Amino acid sequence: MNIQQVLTDIVILFIGIFAALMAVYYILKNDIQQFFNLKTIEINKESRAHILPLRLQAHERLIIFTDRINPANLLVRLHQQGIGIATLQAGILNEVRSEYQHNITQQLYIGSITWNVVRKLKDDTIAMINNAVQGLPADANGIELSKAILQHMASINENPYDLTIELIKKDIQQLF
Repeated sequence: MNIQQVLTDIVILFIGIFAALMAVYYILKNDIQQFFNLKTIEINKESRAHILPLRLQAHERLIIFTDRINPANLLVRLHQQGIGIATLQAGILNEVRSEYQHNITQQLYIGSITWNVVRKLKDDTIAMINNAVQGLPADANGIELSKAILQHMASINENPYDLTIELIKKDIQQLF
């Protein structure tokens, strides 16, 4: 019987401790939740403080990318006196692809819509160069290719490179 009394006392003790802990929990429940919410807010502020410069840098790099693949700028950088059409085409395509590969990780820090527009601009630039080459005779030179590309760009109502830069700027403004 003594064992039964000890076991009863132990059960009563555990029930009392459990009831006391539950009472403390219910009394402090809101404080505990608020503490964890504040920790989450602090972590979010810290991560935003670290990510913001990276996001701004990504937008800057994509503006530079967009400017660098603009055919007007590409042709100025890559054109040489007496360059052949195939050499100029290969140089332009290589430059566009290289610039894109160099900036591909920037998609982590910008909006998906903006990244899709940048990627499409790259693809459209490559297609425009290839179409311009196909529209020229086989014996054409680099100057004729440059003229064909610039004439095509002049025929477009709104410059897609300028529109892309404006979209990137709007994406930046959403950060603030």
